[in-house]
Amino acid sequence: MRIGIVCPYSWDVPGGVQFHVRDLAEHLIRLGHEVSVLAPADDETPLPPYVVSAGRAVPVRYNGSVARLNFGFLSAARVRRWLHDGAFDVIHIHEPGTPSVGLLACWAAQGPIVATFHTSNPRSRVMIAAYPILQPALEKISARIAVSEYARRTLVEHLGGDAVVIPNGVDVDFFARAEPREEWQGRTIGFIGRIDEPRKGLPVLMRALPGILAAVPDARLLVAGRGDEEEAVAELPAELRSRVEFLGMVSDEDKARLLRSVDLYVAPNTGGESFGIILVEAMSAGAPVLASDLDAFAQVLDQGEAGELFANEDAEALAAAAVRLLGDPARLAELRERGSRHVRRFDWSTVGADILAVYETVAAGAAAVATDERTGLRGRWGAARE
Repeated sequence: MRIGIVCPYSWDVPGGVQFHVRDLAEHLIRLGHEVSVLAPADDETPLPPYVVSAGRAVPVRYNGSVARLNFGFLSAARVRRWLHDGAFDVIHIHEPGTPSVGLLACWAAQGPIVATFHTSNPRSRVMIAAYPILQPALEKISARIAVSEYARRTLVEHLGGDAVVIPNGVDVDFFARAEPREEWQGRTIGFIGRIDEPRKGLPVLMRALPGILAAVPDARLLVAGRGDEEEAVAELPAELRSRVEFLGMVSDEDKARLLRSVDLYVAPNTGGESFGIILVEAMSAGAPVLASDLDAFAQVLDQGEAGELFANEDAEALAAAAVRLLGDPARLAELRERGSRHVRRFDWSTVGADILAVYETVAAGAAAVATDERTGLRGRWGAARE
């Protein structure tokens, strides 16, 4: 099958949607499909052979974050050329309601379209206001996927229609096989995310850290991600700052090794999450998870059965839970075992098969319509000749 996938966000800036698109494309390629991904990218960004640049992106505030998007006449021309050259059996557009190449592709595409909706935003005035503009493009979509029940709810409430829920995928074995690093072991707490994006929750974790260290003096916090490290610890007492180690941006391999090394992974995100791919990655690596009780996180963690939850933005609750877990090796071992079992439902072997089933359904539907149209045309032409 010839599959075209559109990523709305800049390829060179790490994010959950980009990782999902990358991993989906590589999974489909391993299965023998021909895949091309269209994504915004700076000219100097090294791209995999299956990615086509839609041009440079610009930063735009979106859903509590800053997204790098691409829109305009030049982008539209690149989209049309990519669609023409690809001659795809199926086009899979991620976040078609975002003002980027996904929406442009939705306007321009002629074949069967599958759309995946990632955003969870129950009070989006922007989406409501934009609906009249988006409607003609959205009506062309053959099948809709939401990565969680909360993303599906956002779609239904703001844009109408419905979607099948297929979660984000993870290569579980990649994380499970990673080798721990000795220097990252020993009473360590892990955090991975953009340091200077408040909704990722690092400030909440920093407020909890004095309470954690008072009870567990030999604990350390390992932080992986980009952002202002000095600002991140500015509110932390000076004598505690040495207990925080910033690792900067890490490779996929080192992310897996970090998650395999820590005693506890903490996800203190405060909102705007429709899924929680980092929780799935942590469980894949065997890391016990402690996360804020966002609806999406609770769903990923099986309502607290596969990982523990604390009250969102409550630093004292986070500290109390972390201290209790770090002092209870048996509970940590139980969470590792439960998480490792639960996470198999998110492996690409399952998620990829579900997505392929959607592709095959819309491609078969389009072929049937084309056959009916040809048959109808021949029938009308024969009647006219008689």
